[in-house]
Amino acid sequence: MSKDFLSFELPEPVLRGIQAAGFTACTPIQEEVLPIALRGRDVAGQAQTGTGKTAAFLISIFTRLLRQPDHRPADPSGPRGLVVAPTRELAVQIHHDARLLGQDTGLNMQVVYGGVDYLKQRETLRAGVDLLIGTPGRLIDYFKQGVYALKTVEVLVIDEADRMFDMGFIKDIRYLVRHLPPPERRQSFLFSATLGYEVLELAYECMNNPTMVSVAPEQVTAEGVEEVLYHVAKAEKFPLLLGLLEREKGKRVLIFANMKREAERLAERLVRVGYHARAITGDVDQKKRLKTMQAFKEGGLHILVATDVASRGLHIDGVTHVINYDLPQDAEDYVHRIGRTARAGASGKAISLADEEYVLSLEAIEEFIGHKVPVEWPGEDLFRAPSPRPVAVGAPPRRRAEGVRPAEREADRRPAGRETPMPSAPGAEQKRKRRRRRRKRHPPAGAALPPIGDQ
Repeated sequence: MSKDFLSFELPEPVLRGIQAAGFTACTPIQEEVLPIALRGRDVAGQAQTGTGKTAAFLISIFTRLLRQPDHRPADPSGPRGLVVAPTRELAVQIHHDARLLGQDTGLNMQVVYGGVDYLKQRETLRAGVDLLIGTPGRLIDYFKQGVYALKTVEVLVIDEADRMFDMGFIKDIRYLVRHLPPPERRQSFLFSATLGYEVLELAYECMNNPTMVSVAPEQVTAEGVEEVLYHVAKAEKFPLLLGLLEREKGKRVLIFANMKREAERLAERLVRVGYHARAITGDVDQKKRLKTMQAFKEGGLHILVATDVASRGLHIDGVTHVINYDLPQDAEDYVHRIGRTARAGASGKAISLADEEYVLSLEAIEEFIGHKVPVEWPGEDLFRAPSPRPVAVGAPPRRRAEGVRPAEREADRRPAGRETPMPSAPGAEQKRKRRRRRRKRHPPAGAALPPIGDQ
């Protein structure tokens, strides 16, 4: 039986935040991490997505900072807690959870990330902050400008450490760690989906004799997810997708594509047939991305099409279906994608479409998750021809059909037998007239001369 949060003798403001978040009993990762962290020990944890590790380190940070209020730095711009996340979306999500869990603590919390509000974030950070959450690039940028100090940090969290390696942020992490107090003078947390050699090396490099915690179950994928896979030709994927959407009737559907261009094109095609869909990719403006994510979370957006920018760290309640329109090429991405549904004990369905381009990834995925993905063969009645419907409210404007140029459509409307002459270059007509006059005055050799009587 899971432990209750009351058994940890947490500060009253922290308990009120836990109650406001709706938490009752600890998840396995929280049950393992909290007893160690509350004693001031460093923790390197491995856990699957959606297990509550964010709440585990936030509760630990708040408890430490509230129990030691006298340690508030003389420099107000120096944060006492620092959380480093690999993506903007994950940083925003951690900040959202921190504000919910820490709403009664009186601690000042701020998030910084690239793409928006550069001056506003800088001035707010300069005014002082207790808990700073951010992405490596923006954190280093403000630090080099002297906007805030790092010598005041009492607690460090490196979240999604394996993703830091994948995205090339490891040099940035080491730069930040070099400017922090030494490991024995701070508490450190490191969380990762996998604890490989590189991650463990980083853990021992920046932590003080960390305790390893792993609660990864034998089933790598989240419980409550119903998996199904369809083998389908690439040309038939969209008709099959339309049939699945019509049959499943999901209230909140998250569709993943491997490439940015494919995600944008897929969202446009769904809008053309009447679905309320939008795409979110790494190139989308950050304000627009946040607005789109908020609409999806609040239920104002039915379908969100995304690349793997949305596969990690995002907690969106009520995602009923995750559809892998493209089977991911990285086995870990499959786990993170389908982990967007069936969160917090709910149930959900993960549907994957394996075409001739990406089906080679299936063997590695099944080896990683430790089981075969159940296969269903679609009947002819499941395919739907994409027929235009009224465009959904709020959908982007329609674009012209691919491969058809305006000039071609204009040519189709001209009456048969009539051709439009090519436009002449400036002065071309005058040159032709001069050539005709010269021919009359000087006919070419061998040309028939006009009769004498006509001269």
